[in-house]
Amino acid sequence: MSAVLADFPVLVPVTDEDLALAALAVRVHAPEPWPHGLLCRSERVPYPCRLARWGHGTLEAAGLTAEQLAGDQRETEDRSEARGQTR
Repeated sequence: MSAVLADFPVLVPVTDEDLALAALAVRVHAPEPWPHGLLCRSERVPYPCRLARWGHGTLEAAGLTAEQLAGDQRETEDRSEARGQTR
């Protein structure tokens, strides 16, 4: 049972594919406040879920911070809005 609940391994060096998947995992598996505490927005389990932990660990292993990721996401949204597209 402990193998099922263990964290996903963070592989180093971090590949571009791992980095893209980690950024997606961090965006999708974000914390959401509930009356009984923070839950993963995607899985409705206590935050941080396994994918959120893996995503943050992979980004950290690549040398990126949450602020850099948030800045990249804002730039992408700004470009989409400028072209008249929405998420």
